[in-house]
Formats: sequence, structure tokens, C-alpha cells
Amino acid sequence: MTRHFLLRRSFARLALRLARWKTVGEVPQRAVLVGAPHTSNWDWVLTMLLAWDYSIQIRLLVKKEFFVGPLAPLLRATGAVALDRANPGGTIRDLLADAERDEPFVVGLAAEGTRSRGEYWKSGFYRMAQQSGLPITLAFLDGPSRTVGWGPTFTPSGDVRTDMDLIRAFYADKTGLRPEGFTPPRLREEDRS
Repeated sequence: MTRHFLLRRSFARLALRLARWKTVGEVPQRAVLVGAPHTSNWDWVLTMLLAWDYSIQIRLLVKKEFFVGPLAPLLRATGAVALDRANPGGTIRDLLADAERDEPFVVGLAAEGTRSRGEYWKSGFYRMAQQSGLPITLAFLDGPSRTVGWGPTFTPSGDVRTDMDLIRAFYADKTGLRPEGFTPPRLREEDRS
């Protein structure tokens, strides 16, 4: 393990202990990471601390509007990738190319797409997993138990409703930092099938 990862891990463990949060789960080596509930900007901080605690680099998709001013270098240093939500194709193609050659490879996104309650999740995580052959790992944070962690990893079956039932069951007992902002797991594609 490089000195860089050792420093990050030490910092993460100290910060989590001071904030009274704990990490749990088995770290994925190759996955499309779905993080939920996504109800606060603190979710990003907790996700980075989780990754650093387990000495893994996540390529976290963050809307490009955040890559301005003093926040931009911090985001890049933590592995964040700017995503133009109006035209995500180029970014996704580059990431899929990286997935073919990089080991380990974990790309993360907040499928809710916003910190406010919505009607549907964004289906990009599902399509990305299908296109790349990578499994989906469900990451989570739970405010009441002060836990952030890695949940189950599964390969999408292609049956969207069945796969989303698995996701709904996993997140059923997870509560975000602002519970009223959580969008329950549901994709538009489920209504069409």
C-alpha cells in the first residue's frame, strides 16, 4: 500500500472516530457503486471517508457545476469526475474504457440524482453496469446508526423490476441525514415493463 493511501486511511479513521461514525462491509474491487440515501452534501464526505478507510479510489461522478472555484481541485484530488448531466455520453465512454484496463475499478454515483425527494432514480448506474459487465455494489449511509458502508454486490439480471426489488429491499431500513429528501428506489423503466 502506498504512503498516499496510508495517510488517507489514517485521516479517514480519525475523522470517522471523531464524528462517531463507523464503516462496515466488504469493499468491491470492480463495480458500479450506487450510493444512497443521497439527501445531503455530507454524503460525499462520508463516501470519501469510507473509500479511504478501505484504501480504495472511487471515481465518483459529480455534476460539473461543482467543479468551479476552490472546490474543483479538492474534487479532482479525491477522484471525482465531472459529469455534464445534459450530455453524459463522453464521460461515460471514457469511464467504460478505463474499466476495461484499470484494476481495481470502482465508479460511483448517486442514483437519486439530487438531494431532494424525486419520483425516480436515474438509470445510468444500471445501464453502465450492463454495458461494462461490472457488477453493481450498493453503498449506503444510515444516519440513526451513524454507519456508512458497502452493501451487497450483484450482477444485473436484465429484469429491471426484479433487480430494483433487490435494491428496494436493501435500502428499506436505511435513513439519510435528511430523511425527507430520500427518493425511494424506482426507475422509469419499471413503469414501461
